[in-house]
Parts: sequence; structure tokens; C-alpha cells
Amino acid sequence: MLDLHCGTRLLRGGCVIVGLVFCLSGGVTGEVGSFSSCPQFFYNGQPPTQLGGRGYPQICQRYHNTYHLASLYHRQWRTPLYSAYRFTAGGGRRPKTPWKYEPQLANSRANPEMRSFPKNGSVDQNVWESQAVLGDYRGSNYTKGHLSPSSHHRDPRDQRATFSLTNIVPQRAGSNSGPWAVLEREVADRLAANCTGPAYLVTGVLPYIANQHHIANRVAVPEYLWSAYCCPSFSPGLPPEVRPFFPTHAAIGRNDRESDQDIVPVDPKAHPSVRGYDVRRMTLGTLEMYLQERLGEAINVFNNRCQQQHESSAE
Repeated sequence: MLDLHCGTRLLRGGCVIVGLVFCLSGGVTGEVGSFSSCPQFFYNGQPPTQLGGRGYPQICQRYHNTYHLASLYHRQWRTPLYSAYRFTAGGGRRPKTPWKYEPQLANSRANPEMRSFPKNGSVDQNVWESQAVLGDYRGSNYTKGHLSPSSHHRDPRDQRATFSLTNIVPQRAGSNSGPWAVLEREVADRLAANCTGPAYLVTGVLPYIANQHHIANRVAVPEYLWSAYCCPSFSPGLPPEVRPFFPTHAAIGRNDRESDQDIVPVDPKAHPSVRGYDVRRMTLGTLEMYLQERLGEAINVFNNRCQQQHESSAE
């Protein structure tokens, strides 16, 4: 497998990618645990393949003695590569809840429950070194962008559990409260109206190819966000305009106005406050093509591409 964290990589044609930050290898268990504790957040209990490796602790995010989502975290860059969760219709307003951190990233023997940051903002040095903290975002001109949004959860405990910085990436306000928020509402409405069984979502980031951006010289800023859902059981007789969105669909959103338009074109007619933060809807296959181009491996976001396996029966 490729280790893209170290050095450079020579591509066909002689081009060199410098500083691509994500390492890819097969199924390495993280130091804070394993996804084996929370397979319910993945379709068929299987996390995405070829997405993650060394330096990526697998975190089953636990709050009030219950798992609420799963995140693949990168220690050095102090952001998740993706968060996986199950959608539940009827999510309410954004809850008032303190921001949280993951004690086990700082100490593998710590309590597995996420904890709230102290009100005075001070944290243990091991916490500061192992993950993002609230001070990283102050004065950064970036918002705290949820990968698993609270609005995609009905249970208040699920909602509050999303307010952990291990589920957060630096996101421009024009994206977070603009086109990306529109996408989140659109997906929620579609799944609530048409999905008749569990719906599985994976939302993640694409790094810059080179010249990585950071906030506070510590937390890596993604160039793009991406999201995909899997709804293997849906309403029969879907209208023709809805049928292409099942059982899967995906999207990539811009997090940098200055990025080129090869992946996501810019709508020149968009309002100036959100122009350049466009979101492109696409098939799961198209998303996986872009993930492979940027990350260097053939990636499957959902087991069996979200296709139900039916056992044949004798007649």
C-alpha cells in the first residue's frame, strides 16, 4: 500500500506531489480502539475500504455510555478523515451543549467517554498535542464544520455527541452556512421521505495536493468536503426525478474559493457571500473516482456498493 504522508510521489508524466498528508493502507486498528465496537454505523458493518491507515485512530465516539458515530482521525493533522453515522429523521434545532474532546487520543488508558472542554479553556498538554482544541479556532476565520451534523439525528444525545472536535474540520462560513447547509437539508428531506430502512452516511474531506493550509499552525484545512449516503431499502415506485438518488448518492463541496474548477465548477451567478463554495451532486461512482484521483487508491465507501444481497431460494 502507499504511504503518502512521507516524502514525494512521482506520477505518470513526471509530476511530483509534495506533502499529500493522508496515509493509505489496509485496515489498521487505531490506538483508541477499533470500529469493531460500533459496526452499526457502517452498511453491512464494513467501513470504507482503502481509506485510512497509519496515523488514523478508529474512534467509536461514546457519550453517556452509548456510541453515537464513528470517526477516522488523523493525529498529526488533528482532523477526522471522515465520520460515519446512521441518519434518523426529525432532527431538531441545534442543541446548546459544550464542545468536547476525546480523552483516549491523549492517553490510551483514559476513560472512553468524550469529555467537555473546561470552561476556562485550559487543557492538559497531552490533549493539546494529540488533537484540536477550541483555541485553534479562535481568530482563524474558519468555523467548526460538522462531518456528522446534529440536524441528521433525532435523539438529543446523538445531537450533542456531534459537538466533539473529533467530528469537526475547519470550514469556511460561506460553505458551512451556505451551499453545504443546503445539501444537508436536502439529503435529510430526501431520506426522511423515501428511505424505509436504515440510512448510512459517510462524510469526509479531501486534502490539498500541495501547500497544505492550517489554522494555528496545527489543524489541517481541507480543500473540499464530500458526503455520500446508502439507503438500501426505499419506497417502491419512486418518481422518475427521485429514482436516480437511490440507493446511493454523493456530493463534493468547495472549501476554498481559489480552488480550480476541475472537480466542482463555480456558479458565477451565486450570491457574493457564498460564491466559490459550490456543491456538486454526483453518483457514488463519480465520488469514488475523485477520491481515488486525490488519495491514490481504489476506494469503496460502502460495502457491496450499497446493494442488498438476496439469497436465492429453491423453487
